[in-house]
Parts: sequence; C-alpha cells; structure tokens
Amino acid sequence: MSVVIPPRIKTKLADVNHQVSEEEVREAFDNICGSFLVDSREDHQTDPPTLWFVAETRKGRFLKVMFVPREGNNIVKSAYEATENIQRIYDKFAK
Repeated sequence: MSVVIPPRIKTKLADVNHQVSEEEVREAFDNICGSFLVDSREDHQTDPPTLWFVAETRKGRFLKVMFVPREGNNIVKSAYEATENIQRIYDKFAK
C-alpha cells in the first residue's frame, strides 16, 4: 500500500503545532514495529475506521501517525510527536 498525504494534510503537518515533514511520515510507515490500533474516539469515527501507530524516524523522533486505509492506499489524516502517554498506550496494546 502506498502512503498518500493530501495537500491539506501536508499543510497541517508543516504548521507550528505539528512540525512533521512528509519524509518523517514515510519513515514512520517504514519503521512500524507493532500492529495498528483503531481510533475509537467518537469524534474521529470514519468508514473505514481510522487506524494509528507510533514509530520512530531516522532522527530518533517518535511519531503518532493516524491514517485511513482506502482503495489500496494509506491516506494520512495527521501525524505529530508522540507523548509519553501515547507511547505507553501503543506499547501496551500494539506490541
């Protein structure tokens, strides 16, 4: 599956709150070491469901990446630096 980052999301990732490059998102997909978790929060429900994971970039940065698998592609919805709590949840339920 290829990773697709829509233009609107590329802009969102580059803003001050996220500061994540397209290259980092692709690196995170390449470095997945666990399974995907389903985003079950009510205000984030999608069809098909939004999935997420935490993975490390080549620079040692851990990102939380949210995406929707659709038509053979992984459509990125968001990505940002994973907090310790997010990493703990991912490690507990996905590894």
